[in-house]
Amino acid sequence: MQPSATINGARHTQIRIQQMDCPTEEAMIRRLFENNPNVLQLNFNLIRRVLTVSHRPDSLNPILEGIRSLGFEPEVLAAESSNRSAQFEISHRPWWPLVIAAVVALLAEISHFAAWPTWLTLAFASMAIAIGGLHTYKKGWRALRNGNLNINALMSIAVTGALLIGEWPEAAMVTVLFSLAEMIEARSLDRARRAIGSLMELAPEHALVLLKDGSWQKLPAREVQLGSTIRIAPGQQIPLDGEIISGFSSINQAPISGESQPVDKSVGDAVYAGTINLNGSFDYSVTATADNSTLARIIHRVEEAQNAKAPTQRFIDRFAAIYTPMVLLLALLITIVPPLFFGGAWLAWIYKALVILVIACPCALVISTPVSIVSALASAARQGILIKGGVYLENSRLLNYLTFDKTGTVTEGRPSLNEALIFDENQQATIRSIAGTIAARSDHPISQALAAALNNHGDSPALTHFEALPGRGSKAVIEGQSYFLGSHRLIHELGVCSPALEQQLAIFEQQGKNTTLLCSEKAVLALFVMADNVKESSREALQELHQMGIKTMMLSGDNQLAVNYIAKEVGIDKAHGNLLPEDKLQIIHELSEHSIIAMVGDGINDTPALARADIGIAMGAIGSDAALETADVALMDDDLRKIPSLIRLSRATHRILLQNISFALGLKAIFLILTLSGYGTMWMAVFADMGASLLVVLNGLRLLNYRL
Repeated sequence: MQPSATINGARHTQIRIQQMDCPTEEAMIRRLFENNPNVLQLNFNLIRRVLTVSHRPDSLNPILEGIRSLGFEPEVLAAESSNRSAQFEISHRPWWPLVIAAVVALLAEISHFAAWPTWLTLAFASMAIAIGGLHTYKKGWRALRNGNLNINALMSIAVTGALLIGEWPEAAMVTVLFSLAEMIEARSLDRARRAIGSLMELAPEHALVLLKDGSWQKLPAREVQLGSTIRIAPGQQIPLDGEIISGFSSINQAPISGESQPVDKSVGDAVYAGTINLNGSFDYSVTATADNSTLARIIHRVEEAQNAKAPTQRFIDRFAAIYTPMVLLLALLITIVPPLFFGGAWLAWIYKALVILVIACPCALVISTPVSIVSALASAARQGILIKGGVYLENSRLLNYLTFDKTGTVTEGRPSLNEALIFDENQQATIRSIAGTIAARSDHPISQALAAALNNHGDSPALTHFEALPGRGSKAVIEGQSYFLGSHRLIHELGVCSPALEQQLAIFEQQGKNTTLLCSEKAVLALFVMADNVKESSREALQELHQMGIKTMMLSGDNQLAVNYIAKEVGIDKAHGNLLPEDKLQIIHELSEHSIIAMVGDGINDTPALARADIGIAMGAIGSDAALETADVALMDDDLRKIPSLIRLSRATHRILLQNISFALGLKAIFLILTLSGYGTMWMAVFADMGASLLVVLNGLRLLNYRL
C-alpha cells in the first residue's frame, strides 16, 4: 500500500504528528517549509493531528527530517489506511510522573516556608521541574530556536526567569500545574477527536459473504468486492452499500440521514453502510466498496470540512500572529521601564513580566474556534446534515433569502393519483381496469404512476392493440372496443369534450395538477387527477423560516400555474416558473447582490444555481455523488425542516465562539491589571491561562450534544 498518492505530478502524503495539538505547532511547521521549493502545499488537521503535504516526488525524506528537527515524530499514513482506530489515535502521557512531581513540588514549598536549608529547597524544585516539565522545556527551547513564541516557549522563559531570581518553589509549582492543566486540556480535546472517529464505527468491520462454493463466511468488510452477496439478520448493522436481491425489512437510517422513522425496504431498494436492520432478514448485492460507501464519503467530507476555516477562525489566526509579539514586547517594557525610569525594584518588575508571559499565550483563544467548529460539524453529521466547511456553518446564520427548486425539494418529486372521477357509476371497476391496462403499456411517467395506482382494481382485460399518440396519449383496442387515454388536447381532437368538463379541467389546471382522461370514440369515461404532492415537512419548514425573518422564493422549470399553486400551498413568498437552468442562475445572481442567499435543490439539475448561491443546499444526498460534490450543505434525507435546524446550529455556534473569545480576552485583560497592581502570581497565571483554555474547549464541546 502506497504511503501517498500522485495527482497532477505532485505527491500528496498524510503525516500524523502526535505533538501537533495547537496552532502554534502549525505555525512552526509552516515557517520551516515556507521557502522550500519541494513543498507545494500544506493542509493541517489539528483535530486528527494530521498534516497533508503536497510535494515534489522523491522529496518526502527531507520533509520528514525537517519535521523531526522541530522535535516532532512524524508518522506517514497509508493512502487508504485500513486501521480505523489509527485514523483518530489518541495518546496520553501516564499520570504517575505528574503525581510524583506534584509531591516533590509541594515539598519544595514546605521547605521554603519552614526555612529548611536552601540547597534542599533548590533540590526539591529542580527535581519537580525535571520530572514534571522537562518535555515542556524541550519543546519551549526548540520553539525559541525556530523563532516561534508558543506557550511552551513562554513557559520555559518564565520558569527559567523564576529560577534565576530565586523563586524556586514557585517555579516548580508552576511547572507542575502547567503540565496538569495541559494534560486535562488534551483529554478534553480528545472528545472532539472521538466525535469524528465515532462516525467510522457506525458500520461493522465484518460481513457475512456468500462464497463461490455456496457457503457463507464472515470476512472483513474492506475485503468484500463489488457484486458480492451479503446476508443481514435482524438487528444487524449494514456493513456496505448495496441493493436488496431477496427478502425485505425495515431499516433505521437515522445514523446517516437523521430520519426519525424506519424505512421499509424490499427487492430492488438501496441500503447503506452504517444503517440498522430492524426486523426482517435479507440478502443484498454490494454496490460500493468500504472506501467508497455513502458513509465513507460522509466521513471524508467531514474531515475535509475541518480544513475550511470559518471567518471567526481566520480572524483569530491573524490576530494571534500579531498578539503574541506585542505581548512579548509589553513584557520587555515592563521589565525595563519601571526600574530605569521610575525607580522600581528590578526583581519585582522582572517577576511581573514573567507572570504576564505566562498569562499572555493565545492558546485558549486559538484552540477554542476549531474545537467549536468541529463539534458542530460532527453533531450535524450525526443528525443528517453534512456541512462541507466551517465557513458554511458560520455563514448560515446570516442567510436572509432562501430559494427552492420545486420538484423533489418542496414536493415529493413523483406524480400520484389525487382524484378519480368515473362518470358511469355502474362501471367503476371496469373503467378503472381499462385505464390501468392502457397506462401500464405506456412509458410516460404520469401513465406509469397511474398504472401503479390502478393495478389492484379487478382483472386486466385483454388488450389486442396499443398505439402511442406522441404529445397526446395512447390508443388501445380492448375486447374489440377502441379506447383513448390522454390529455385535454386529445379529447378535443376526438370531439368528446363538453363545457362542463372544460370547467372542471380549468380548476385542476389552475392548481397545477395534471389531468389524464379515458374516453371511448363517443364519450369521456373517466378523469384522473395526478399531482406531485407537497411534503408535509415543507409547510413546517417554511413556517419556521418565516418566523426567523427569512424571505423565500421558488424557482422551477414547471409551468407558472403549477408553481404558483405549490408556492401558495406551502407559503413561499414569490414563485417563478418556466425557468431554464440559466434563468435560475440569473435570478440567484441578481438576488445575491443585496442578500445572503441559499439555493435548495437536488444537486444535479440545479448545479449552476447551487454553485452561484452563497450556500448551496442539496436534498436527499444519501447515495448521491453529485449532491455530495456540488453542494456546500447536503441534507441526507428529503426533510426541509433540517434547514431551520442548520440555521439554529449556526447561530448557536456563533454564540459560543463569541463567548469563548470574550472570556479568553477578558480574563487576560483582568489578570494583566491584577499583575501590574501587584496581586498576580505565576501559579495564578498558570491556572488562569490553562483554566481559560480548558473552559473554552469544554464550552465548544457542548455543541457535540446540540439537538437540531
